[in-house]
Amino acid sequence: MKRNLFILLFLHILWGCVAQKKTDTKYYEDLSALRPTVMVPPDTAVNRNTGPQKVITSITPQFTVNEKVDAVLDSIDRYNLVRKFVDGFTIQIYSGQNREEAMNTKKKMTEEVPELTAVLQYQQPKFRVTVGKYYTKLEAHPDLVRLRRSFVAAILVPEKIQIK
Repeated sequence: MKRNLFILLFLHILWGCVAQKKTDTKYYEDLSALRPTVMVPPDTAVNRNTGPQKVITSITPQFTVNEKVDAVLDSIDRYNLVRKFVDGFTIQIYSGQNREEAMNTKKKMTEEVPELTAVLQYQQPKFRVTVGKYYTKLEAHPDLVRLRRSFVAAILVPEKIQIK
């Protein structure tokens, strides 16, 4: 019984692998009968001699959402007035407990890349040297690549950026 089932399964797989008959005719189907037709009003039709005609008409909106949109925009505006910080990123080039090494790293950074300013922070129990304030990772990437040439430990870290 198992042998017959195995043979049947083998033949089924073999039959599925048989090459299909190839046809030389290319497939073509005319779908133009299903294409929707659009009726163009005569006053907006294109004149073949002068090109498109400008028609100025006033349109009264049927479904207005202006009041709802204004309410949402006002609430977003009020929220942004209260916000003091934004989620962003900074590049950390040093993190450790040695104060002298942190100061040397900051000095080295200002000498090698003078257009960026380094900030030395002490967050107990360690010192951090960070560079820049970026809103997106994409914005920070070019500076990160440039800093990694001199500081192999440079990483991108999330940080709250103060809004002025």
